[in-house]
Amino acid sequence: MSFQGYLNTIKAKTGKGPADFRQLAEQKGFTKNGELTVKAGEIIKWLKEDFELGHGHAMAIFALLKGVKNEDSE
Repeated sequence: MSFQGYLNTIKAKTGKGPADFRQLAEQKGFTKNGELTVKAGEIIKWLKEDFELGHGHAMAIFALLKGVKNEDSE
């Protein structure tokens, strides 16, 4: 599955897109000014518990928060 494919599936499951996850991560203190302040494990745990995402989908959001760029990820 492509990175965009993961994002599309996440949006369909949660109703949230990349900007939503960036904002939520900032609110939770996982990022500050767009920079990660925690390790991957904390992000993955949050996404699995709060959004019931699988590991691969949670890692896609982690990659997004880490700064992976995609023209469709806004």
